Amino acid sequence: MLLSDAAKSYEADKRIEGFSAQTLNAYRLQAKLLIDYFENINIDKITTLQLKNYLAESSNSLKPSSLSHRIRFLRSLFRWLHEEGFSELNPASKIKEPRVGKRIQKFLTEREIEYLRDACFSPMEKALFEFMFSTGCRIGEIVTLDRIVLIGEVNLPLFVVKEIRSEKFTLISDAIFG
Repeated sequence: MLLSDAAKSYEADKRIEGFSAQTLNAYRLQAKLLIDYFENINIDKITTLQLKNYLAESSNSLKPSSLSHRIRFLRSLFRWLHEEGFSELNPASKIKEPRVGKRIQKFLTEREIEYLRDACFSPMEKALFEFMFSTGCRIGEIVTLDRIVLIGEVNLPLFVVKEIRSEKFTLISDAIFG
């Protein structure tokens, strides 16, 4: 099986499993980079040493966390190919992820928060900043929000943030939009 066919089959299988569009796009990008490096060769001709050389060349321009993501993709792809019977061997099984140090979160000072608030010009920018700041939602989560308006004594918007295995419900007060 050619590498491009393997990537298409892998993506189709993950789509059936219900992976998000963002995850599938990330896998498509990783597959394209792999095909660009190896060209469209037969998957059985790829060795562990070749994969390590590919990763070594990639590591020059990647942070350790990005390299880890690339390694997880390779391991997942070749594990799937092996389990599905497309490949006799799994050349990625012995590849280890680099050690990634823990990031220490930096918190904003009150002064920095006020600078950010002052930098917002339109009501939309202000609402978006307050929403992100008060909920802790990431941009990727905000893009996929579903908005539900609760009908009761007061109409308050409720945002549902859908994640892979769970949903967060965030109630927003009118103060943010006022």
